[in-house]
Amino acid sequence: MNEFRVEFYTTASGHEPAREFLDTLEPKMRAKMFRTIGMLAKNGNDLREPYSVKLDKHIFELRAKIGSNISRVLYFFIVGQRVILTHGFVKKTQKTPPREIERANKYYQEYMQRS
Repeated sequence: MNEFRVEFYTTASGHEPAREFLDTLEPKMRAKMFRTIGMLAKNGNDLREPYSVKLDKHIFELRAKIGSNISRVLYFFIVGQRVILTHGFVKKTQKTPPREIERANKYYQEYMQRS
C-alpha cells in the first residue's frame, strides 16, 4: 500500500495553523504527535482509535497523549491519497469543542474552493 502524502493547510495569508501548533508543543508531545502523523501517512483512512477519530463528514482528529496532556490535530482527506492537517489544539474537555470542528470545516471549504 502506498503511503499517504501529509500536507499542512495554508491559509490565504500564508499561515500553516497545524505546523504552528506543533511548533508550540513541548518536545516529548511534539515527537509523539509526529509519530502519530507518521502512522497516518502509513495507514491513511485505516488509522483508528486511539490515534484517529472521525468527527464529522470530512473532519478527523489525530490524538496524542502524555500523562494528562492531550493534543489534537484535525485533518481531512483529499483524493489521491493526500491528507491535509488543518490545525491543532490542546484538549481540555471530554468532547472536541464544536468551534474546533467548525474551524476545520472552514479550512476544508477554503481548500476545496482554491483547488
